Amino acid sequence: MAKILDQPRYKCALAAMQTVQAIPGAIPILHSGPGCAAKLNDNNGTSGRYSPNIFPCTSISEKEVVFGGSNKLRSTIENALKVIDADLFVVLSGCTGEIIGDDIEEVAGNFANAEKPVVWAKTPGFKGNNYVGHDWILKSIFEQYLAEAEPEKEKGLVNLFVAPPQQDPYWLGNLREIESLLTAIGLKPNTIFGFGRNLDNLKKIPNAEFTVLVSPWAGLESAKYLQTRFGIPLLQYPVLPIGASETTKFLRAVQEFTGADKELTERVITEKEAEFYYYIERFADTLLETRILGKRFTVVSDSEYTIAVTKFLVNDMGLFPEKLFIVDDAPKSFQQKIIDEVNNLNYGIKTEVQFTTDGHDIHEQIKSLDFAGTPLIIGSNWEKKLAAGLGAHYVNVSYPMLEKLVINDHIAGYSGGLHLLEQIFTAAMSKLKL
Repeated sequence: MAKILDQPRYKCALAAMQTVQAIPGAIPILHSGPGCAAKLNDNNGTSGRYSPNIFPCTSISEKEVVFGGSNKLRSTIENALKVIDADLFVVLSGCTGEIIGDDIEEVAGNFANAEKPVVWAKTPGFKGNNYVGHDWILKSIFEQYLAEAEPEKEKGLVNLFVAPPQQDPYWLGNLREIESLLTAIGLKPNTIFGFGRNLDNLKKIPNAEFTVLVSPWAGLESAKYLQTRFGIPLLQYPVLPIGASETTKFLRAVQEFTGADKELTERVITEKEAEFYYYIERFADTLLETRILGKRFTVVSDSEYTIAVTKFLVNDMGLFPEKLFIVDDAPKSFQQKIIDEVNNLNYGIKTEVQFTTDGHDIHEQIKSLDFAGTPLIIGSNWEKKLAAGLGAHYVNVSYPMLEKLVINDHIAGYSGGLHLLEQIFTAAMSKLKL
């Protein structure tokens, strides 16, 4: 019997259309059933330059299922090129088109000489979620759009990739903060997502001296392609740096890998740490008051945030993790490495980690954990009701995020750690009885 997915925390691979949408000037063309774009567009701030409500779509019906949808896809691409002012068109296939066997590669190939580039990526939901779809799309764009590129290496240029756009509510703020940190140590980060970026940044990718991927697994396949195709050395840093301890480790790892100015890097670290601890010391009486916040927490999130938040709360703030739940359906080949990284904590602290997508089971297990005080639950909107029932402190950091608007905020880096503390203690202090 098929298992029901209760409380989903990701979407199908086609939802990685948001990866295309996050590249200014790029637009996806969907070869899928009607309504896919609208149904998958449930994050805050996803409109961008092109709203999902106007994404070109073949709206496959019974007719295409019986007779094939290649002709309809061809006409959809033709009309999109005529009426949409975009710089890059990315054809994405949904479940129906893949099941009936439509060859989107062949159809997209008919537009090789079009005025604007047309590339394609297969993203059927039955083959994976939007974490892997993000990787498939990036690799397809790199393979096709950069096919004829001849690298002209630029000293200090670093391709930077962090989280799948939109799936992480803080994706853009975190990306810009890490960009700022790399710039501060004398590097030139090159990113392709968000305001101020365009296809020129995409074209610069082969010219980079290095690629830095901040992710435990998502995005690794496309980053490795750049290493193979263009000979760009890859640093995969598996932890999103939050707070002083991990951000300092991150900057030193980047400096050592890229050969950036060590003296400058250490100077930046000294200045940033001094500022971080200045604020910690200012509010030490509040942060150390156990009446406000207990000492134990759990995280229900994807691999990226479960690792990052746990390390921050343990290594910087001295809290203790109860059982952790990772909900992004991380491939089994990465799971042991993720567990090892989560448990690479100060003072030999260890905790149990479970990979699961069953929200009901997660909540039943959390109810049975011994927090020895008021629990702190870091998770998604699904954990709100659970936290209320337990009288727990609750902070929403990951998808789905339905009652909170993130515009350009971040929780990465030194300042991001302070932002996360603000959220945690705001949630805790709101429960104080005056």
